[in-house]
Amino acid sequence: MVPTLSHSLPDLLTLLLIEDDPEDKFLVEESLSTARRPPKIIWARSLAEGRERLTSEVSCVLVDLSLPDAHGLEALEHVLEMAPETAVLVLTGLNDVQVGVDAMAAGAQDYLLKQDVDGPLLARAIRYAIERKRGDLAQRELVAERLLSAEAARLEHGLLPVPMLRTEALAHETCYLPGQRQAGLLAGDFWDTVQTPDGAVHVLVGDVCGHGPDEAALGAALRIAWRTLTIAGLDGNRLLGTMDTLLRNERNSPEIFTTLCTATIAPDLGSARFYVVGHPPPLVIRDGEVNVVTDTPSGPPLGIFKDMRWTPVDITLGGAWSLLLYTDGLIEATVGGGRDLLGTDGLIGLIREQGGIDLDRLIARVKELHKDALTDDLAAVALSKR
Repeated sequence: MVPTLSHSLPDLLTLLLIEDDPEDKFLVEESLSTARRPPKIIWARSLAEGRERLTSEVSCVLVDLSLPDAHGLEALEHVLEMAPETAVLVLTGLNDVQVGVDAMAAGAQDYLLKQDVDGPLLARAIRYAIERKRGDLAQRELVAERLLSAEAARLEHGLLPVPMLRTEALAHETCYLPGQRQAGLLAGDFWDTVQTPDGAVHVLVGDVCGHGPDEAALGAALRIAWRTLTIAGLDGNRLLGTMDTLLRNERNSPEIFTTLCTATIAPDLGSARFYVVGHPPPLVIRDGEVNVVTDTPSGPPLGIFKDMRWTPVDITLGGAWSLLLYTDGLIEATVGGGRDLLGTDGLIGLIREQGGIDLDRLIARVKELHKDALTDDLAAVALSKR
């Protein structure tokens, strides 16, 4: 038994037929009138009329290559230009295979000779043309996502720092993760580590409020400024005041502010000075105990008050210790998909559960609690004395 061709079309299908010959228009209508779900056909006698009648509901354009205002591949090119997201099926009276090949190469999803058209063949060609177009659009989106991901990786590689750390007495781990709202793009969180000639180790973690390329650029500028000022020997309020001035001159809006936390570890690695500038408090592990470095911040974020002075926080580290500096993306992750945030206490609990600061395991655990998706950006630096 010879199988019968399916004479069916997608539901609620609307076609735009650009054809100047009424007889050919009647042929198309008759061929599709017996389909299980006859389509709505919008008829245009010319390219200009087709442009006027093209709407978002049109799923496929059927175009003749001999029109009053366009001929051959020129007509097809105009249709492809005016309907880039829509399937295009060429109907031609020219019995020339090369015409069909050229039409496909130019971007049409299929072509049919008018003398060969019947109901099942036309319905199938329209259905296949629509599916091919969907596949083309999906492939294009996939390629665009890959290019975006590759560009983000290059951007991240160019803007994230290489730590300037000479001592082998410290284990150094870092993490940078854009939140899911960023779709893989670099965002406003930043970190850096610099060891100066005197042996002191300086660490920075910061967060520009907001999301997007402007915030990312501002975060990179602030990080580079901090590194430059640190190498030049500035610290404390001289450094923070200079960064505050830079922020005020570089930001696009007066509402933009930046939180950050800095740590300067003494050359003997036995003590540290912190500035907690409107930022989540860093954590310290000493003698197996995990605690916040301070409950009292040094002062407000950069960009809020002019001529501000921030208060340092000094602590003794002792012989064996670990430090964790991080942005709020780590502690503002919701737990179990609910409304409760992890918070500083929750973070301390995870570190105690793991018996120390293993940044990779810690981030993996936080993502697990947050259903594998961080909504906010995250930057973190972990230092441990070996």
